[in-house]
Amino acid sequence: MLWDIDHTLISISGLSREIYDTAFREVIGRPMERVADMAGRTDRTIIAETLRLHGITPDTEVVTAFADVLAASFTARQHEIKARGRELPGARAALTELAIRTDVIQSVLTGNMKPIAVCKMTAFDLHDLVDFEVGAYGFDHDDRPPLVGLARKRAERKFGETFDASTTVLIGDTPHDVDAGHRGGARVVAMATGASDEQALRAAGADIVLADLTDTDAVVRALLQVSAA
Repeated sequence: MLWDIDHTLISISGLSREIYDTAFREVIGRPMERVADMAGRTDRTIIAETLRLHGITPDTEVVTAFADVLAASFTARQHEIKARGRELPGARAALTELAIRTDVIQSVLTGNMKPIAVCKMTAFDLHDLVDFEVGAYGFDHDDRPPLVGLARKRAERKFGETFDASTTVLIGDTPHDVDAGHRGGARVVAMATGASDEQALRAAGADIVLADLTDTDAVVRALLQVSAA
């Protein structure tokens, strides 16, 4: 099970944009005028596009510097993540129920860089419920679909088992997540907990769409059903 984080498990409102602005100011030396669209995208892509929007070539040196400052800024403001954000209803119960199963390996597939993913999950005390070693993150690749295969390879190396599209499930909240799952080789359970409604997620091709995570039994049943289909 590979969970998206933002708007699937937690929401931190406008804090992400503020922290991007902090990183931009520190690295570039002037205020950020606008940030690239973040929904369903990787930090590497968001950083590069934000730089281009300001007429800056996103070469390796500046992107790496931006990423380092961004991660440090999230860590420095970790206390604000919980204070200003929220754990989405049912997220903890669903993660907990799956974490105690012996037939499920649970991690994250997220556009966040790994330090930021760990920071966010730790802020809400959800970090012990997932295995970060077998996840895939927003600085592993520009695009999300290849992250599915990368997470699968990490799980295979760690657990000595073979995983394929029928046993890999991605849970997310945007059409980008649905596309990443299917193109990357996974089944997709979509949650209408972000900006995309159930109709849009079905139109994107999600295998199952749920309104939210509040019915733990229904969530677990859907995830196990789609992985066994």
